[in-house]
Amino acid sequence: MSRLAKKPIAAGKTDISVAGGTLTVKGTKGTLTKRVHPTIDIAVEAGHVTVTPKDRSRLAKALTGTFASHVKNMVQGVETPFVKKLILEGVGYKVATDGKNVVLTVGFSHTVPLAIPEGVVAKVEKNIITLESIDKEVLGQFAANIRRVKPPEPYLGKGIRYDGEVIRRKQGKKAV
Repeated sequence: MSRLAKKPIAAGKTDISVAGGTLTVKGTKGTLTKRVHPTIDIAVEAGHVTVTPKDRSRLAKALTGTFASHVKNMVQGVETPFVKKLILEGVGYKVATDGKNVVLTVGFSHTVPLAIPEGVVAKVEKNIITLESIDKEVLGQFAANIRRVKPPEPYLGKGIRYDGEVIRRKQGKKAV
């Protein structure tokens, strides 16, 4: 069993309930729900949550740590939203928000519009995209989708990268 799942998860100021195979976490910033796998048992006690496997199968043991991490992220997200920043580097690279889309101009012959998922707030300042959401999974996937449009390349460092990400630079051709 996971070491993460052996420790109880502090609920803080959130309201956590499990009913009909669905976990619901309510906090000051919003509400998150998640289907619970049938091999996992989530018990809500005063002030903390415990995640245990229902049987001794390998799948149940593996999913115990996974669901403990999901519960921890849900509790943390409804109290303080998660934030990811992406930086565009390159001459002529631009980003703008257009209603429910993020529109990227990153050196292609066309612009690349990406639909902003529900629950994610996107703010653009110059060439920095700030994404904010209470759901860590949705936020991380949307940030990865944006980065996938033009990942940073190792020779000039142009592309879309995460804030704080270090790009290993390669040396170009040497003159003879």
